[in-house]
Amino acid sequence: MMENKELCGVIPVNKPEGWTSFDVVAKLRGILKIKRLGHSGTLDPMATGVLPVFVGKATKACDIIPDSGKAYRAGFKLGVNTDTLDITGKVVAQSSAAVDMAALERAKQEFVGEITQIPPMYSAVKVEGKRLYQLAREGKTVERKPRKAEIDEITIESYNENLREGVMYVRCSKGTYVRTLIEDIGNKLGAGGIMTSLVRTFSGGFSIGECLTIEEIQQAAAEGRLQDIILPLERVFEKYPAVKLDERCTKMYKNGVILRCKQAGLKNAEALGSYRVYGCDGEFLGLGQADFESDKFKSIKNFY
Repeated sequence: MMENKELCGVIPVNKPEGWTSFDVVAKLRGILKIKRLGHSGTLDPMATGVLPVFVGKATKACDIIPDSGKAYRAGFKLGVNTDTLDITGKVVAQSSAAVDMAALERAKQEFVGEITQIPPMYSAVKVEGKRLYQLAREGKTVERKPRKAEIDEITIESYNENLREGVMYVRCSKGTYVRTLIEDIGNKLGAGGIMTSLVRTFSGGFSIGECLTIEEIQQAAAEGRLQDIILPLERVFEKYPAVKLDERCTKMYKNGVILRCKQAGLKNAEALGSYRVYGCDGEFLGLGQADFESDKFKSIKNFY
């Protein structure tokens, strides 16, 4: 395959159910005719929704994406626990405990704010070089260290008290396990709980309304419109302020010279932190960082 090396940017994909995140990347390699692809925020095969895919030189950003939070719409069922914490797993416990809406509202509120979670065995976390889900498939259970997560909002969008089934909307930090959250809420109620569906509606600064299906990307490729659907990489870093360098400083910066803060147009110590850096011609060069104590403006990551 002749590689399309000109493509660079981000495609927010609406991941189909039943696909792994790697499946999406593998499929897009064929459609886009480019090998250099990456993604942020792995989704389980049963989940759908926002999966930002990075194309070409933009893959260099995969490990420095700012945490802009994530949002999910999750189906849940109380009264049952499974080994995977979701509907695809083997039932390990059941309960006939009744749970009304008022009790559910009280219980979920206890999980808003900073919480700790034990990563599920069926997850991509590595322990001694092996993914937890690989160990789980071998029938093994290992000790996992608790991890902090931040839950900004839990809204019960619908709930059937007779079936003990419903849908919740969750806004949370990177690294939150929604399956674990549902089980923990269910266990708090004395009933247990599992996730029955999951749609990620926001991730990496992209909402689900901006996402394209695999079929839409295929169609764009067939019609020669790929450049129209690939979003510029700087979109991911919108939360950072921008600096534009003059012609002389652009050349220096691109040659690896560490600039003084004043050369980058920064004049006060309150401007500490990360910046989007643009060259004199408007080209997005990458991310830079200001340190007024040492009077240095240096590159964090370049994308040119």
